[in-house]
Amino acid sequence: MGKNIISQRRGRGSPRYRSPSHRFLAKAEYPRDNTPFRAKIKDLVNDPSRTAPLMVLDSPNGVFFLPAPLEVKVGDEISVGGSKELKSGDVAMLRDIPVGQMINNVEIKPNDGGKICRASGSFARVLEKTEKSVTIMLPSKKAKVLSPLCRGTIGVIAGGGRPEKPFVKAGKKFYATKARNKLWPRTSAVSMNAVDHPFGSGRGSHMGKPSTAPRFAPPGRKVGQIRARRTGRRKK
Repeated sequence: MGKNIISQRRGRGSPRYRSPSHRFLAKAEYPRDNTPFRAKIKDLVNDPSRTAPLMVLDSPNGVFFLPAPLEVKVGDEISVGGSKELKSGDVAMLRDIPVGQMINNVEIKPNDGGKICRASGSFARVLEKTEKSVTIMLPSKKAKVLSPLCRGTIGVIAGGGRPEKPFVKAGKKFYATKARNKLWPRTSAVSMNAVDHPFGSGRGSHMGKPSTAPRFAPPGRKVGQIRARRTGRRKK
């Protein structure tokens, strides 16, 4: 009898594959209260669960965390709503942000805390505004239409040069992925044993069966191209 393939083992949520959230710093999201206020940057800190640094903000409503954009420093004050002259780090509704402005940590729905463009070096750009909607361009160059009541932070997320520095050693990559319990190193399916994956065995780098899984295949066999739209060679 075989055993579960690695994706099935990860899906069980055992401690080996569970995210170590007890080591993470905090949630980085906007306060739910939309009343305008000013907050002071107490500190800029690193969070093992994120690629971008976090800024620790002290406000009348308490301490909260947000991804840190470029050009902010400890001691600066940012405005959360209500500011007419926007600078890097300020938080505002999309209806109040001028067209062409670069923003980050954008909400998909009003008051969801921020979901889009939170990785280091990422940003979106405001394309056009109407009374009922605001269109932004994502890093993928795809346009997304959002509510004008959604909030965003002015500026580009810090840490944009992070991918340019190579890991060099496998040990550094190991500890970086271990901090967030990401699966590394990843083994190719054709390199596994037959007991570990349907594409594995001693055939070398050959799957031995179609890469498109049968439509009614049981769990564990449904690997490769799942319900592919088309199969076979593309006609020239």
